[in-house]
Amino acid sequence: MPELARRTDPFPGFRFTVLRNGQPIGGFSEVGGLQLETEVFDYPEGGVNDVVHKLPVRTKQTNLSLKRGLADRILWDWHDDVVSGRVTRWDVVVLLYDQAGDTPVAQWGLHRVYPVKWVGPSLNATQNQVAIETLELVHEGLKRMG
Repeated sequence: MPELARRTDPFPGFRFTVLRNGQPIGGFSEVGGLQLETEVFDYPEGGVNDVVHKLPVRTKQTNLSLKRGLADRILWDWHDDVVSGRVTRWDVVVLLYDQAGDTPVAQWGLHRVYPVKWVGPSLNATQNQVAIETLELVHEGLKRMG
């Protein structure tokens, strides 16, 4: 009798942590920009009319976006240092946890990270929403570490 395939469910996207040089830098409601894209060069070979060869050129990464409820000055101060000409590059790790939230099941490392954009909360006295700040980070490489 054939062995039954073991079921593997995808992991939820709401259990994650962001570390800067190994230390948590806050609880975030959203992390976006874990993305790589490889540019392609089209090479039409002479005499071959039914195909255009696709050759890889370089891989680009997008900026990382962190969103969270406005709670302290950590993100503001980090961006303010860049505005003041004190660019400190950090290594950042994004950890994704299992269903129980105990064990990391995936992690992405970003190298030489610094902030390039801070967006403050939208303030509206007629609504009852959390004040959200967004920090956009550039980096020099994204690697899947686990």
